[in-house]
This record gives sequence, structure tokens and C-alpha cells, in this order.
Amino acid sequence: MGFRVLKTAIAVGVAMYLAHLFGIKTPAAAGLLAILGIEVTKKKGIESSLHRIASSMLALLMGSLLFRFLGFHIWVVVLFILFVFPVLHRMRISEGAVTGAVVLLHLYAYEDDSWAAIWNEIILLLIGLGVATLINIAYMPKADKAMADQKRRVEDLFSIIFMNMAKHLRDNSIVWDGKELLEVSEQIDLGAALAKRSLDNTLLFGGEPYWRVYFYMRGEQLESVNRMLVLVAQVYQALPQGELLAKILEDISQSVKEDYYTGEAEKELQELDARYKQMSLPESREEFEVRSAILLLNRELKIYLSIAKKQKKHRAGAG
Repeated sequence: MGFRVLKTAIAVGVAMYLAHLFGIKTPAAAGLLAILGIEVTKKKGIESSLHRIASSMLALLMGSLLFRFLGFHIWVVVLFILFVFPVLHRMRISEGAVTGAVVLLHLYAYEDDSWAAIWNEIILLLIGLGVATLINIAYMPKADKAMADQKRRVEDLFSIIFMNMAKHLRDNSIVWDGKELLEVSEQIDLGAALAKRSLDNTLLFGGEPYWRVYFYMRGEQLESVNRMLVLVAQVYQALPQGELLAKILEDISQSVKEDYYTGEAEKELQELDARYKQMSLPESREEFEVRSAILLLNRELKIYLSIAKKQKKHRAGAG
């Protein structure tokens, strides 16, 4: 049984009990409103409850006026929907349209637009949505373990991608299907969604932004990796320059799993740049093209590392 189902069941039971306790007409409606009020995050729960209460108050006001002047007819209900629903959409509280329709249809069913009937609906709203909001706020499961799992998946996939790039630089006859690229993109998006949900479940001080920053960083790095792969595909000869860069890519395939940044790979790339300048010039057009791609790959790798440098923690000797 899912946690949201359990929360919904508790909210319905408490709301209906309170409605019975206070002698409210049609207490089952409090349970229905409680179902509508259960959300996946605390912030979303509070926001949606406020929207639903506001839209329902407007529905009560407009509905009672329509019934008072036009009578309790089906076509009046249709007119209400045609008129009020677009207004709720313009006010950006359209998610409360259903609760507004519920309280309006109660007035229609009672054929009563008196203040007593309207007050009964207001109490139902406060009980049903109030109980749902309190249960939303009371507890939401933490997503830290799920986000840590996503982090490991993303890093494992990045590691595989870098290893395959290194293999191609050493032996361009190796064929890689690139399935990890699609998978890592999906995992980053999933991790970012979990991070956002975690922040939305924190009502005080905005929550810990680490996870959101982390998955944003990986998204930026994936864009850089995609550009690297275009360059790697242009390396159709095994050259000493490619062999040297392949060693750095292998190192990064391991350091990508580290939480800290020390700049070791950045230093290796700078040293590699110096070595490139000491090497002889290309002897053929083909070698020139391949070495140009390797040089551009070197520079793109620096961009990738600069992203980690800005976002990761720094600690000497972490790799």
C-alpha cells in the first residue's frame, strides 16, 4: 500500500468523523474534499488548499446568486460552469474548480441558497481541506536515500561514458552503442524531480539545496559530454596525442564518483597542452584533422571540469 493511499485514508476518516461530530450536513462530502486535498508535497498541499478554498468561496457566492435569481434548474448549473470556470482559470486557481463544483451542486441538491446552507458548505470546506492540509504538513517521506541512489546511478553512467571515449581514442575500430547517454539523461531528470520535491517538502528556511545543485551540475556536464562525443567521433586514427588524453579520461571515469574537486585532471590537461606544443607538426591532412579534434576535445574537457570546479566541494587529495 502506497504512503499517499494511507494518508488519504486517514484524512477521509478524520474529516468525516469531525463533520459528524459537529453535526454538519452531508459529512461524506468532507471526506471527498479531503481526498482532493491530499498532495505529494507540503508546499503543493498548502497552495492547492488555498486555491480550492478561494475558488469554492467564489463558487458559493456566484452559485447562490444564480440560484436566487434564476431558480434551481439544471440549465443554471450549466450556466454556472460556463461562466465561473473560465473566471477561475483567469485567476489561476482552476485546480479548485472541482471543489467549487462540489459545493455548488450541494446547494442545487438542497435547493437551498440560505446563509445556513452556505455556512454548512464553508464548514465542510474547512474540515475536509483543513484536515488534508494538516496531514500533508505532518509528515512526508524523505527522499534522501532515493536521491543518493540516483547520484550513484548517474556517476556510474558517466564513468562508463568516459571509459568508452578513452577506448575509442586508443582503438577507433571499437563500436559503442551509446545507450548510456539516453539513460543518464533520464536519471538526471529523475534526480532533479526528486530534489525539487524534497525542497517543496521543506517549509522553513527553503531546505537544503545541495541535491538540486548537484543534478543541475550533472545536466550541464552532460551537455559538455555530448559535445565531446561529437569530437571523439572525428578521431579515426590512433595517435600518441589520443593515447595521452585517453589516460586522463580514464582518470576522470574514476574521479567522477568523488564528492570533492582538487583539480588533478585540470593540471593533467594543462601539462598535456604543454606536451602538445613540443610535438612535431602533423605530417598529413588526416593527422591534422584528427589532432585538431583531439585538441578541441581537450578544451571541451576543461569546460566540463570547470563546471565541477564551481559546484563541487574542494578538498586536497580527494581526486
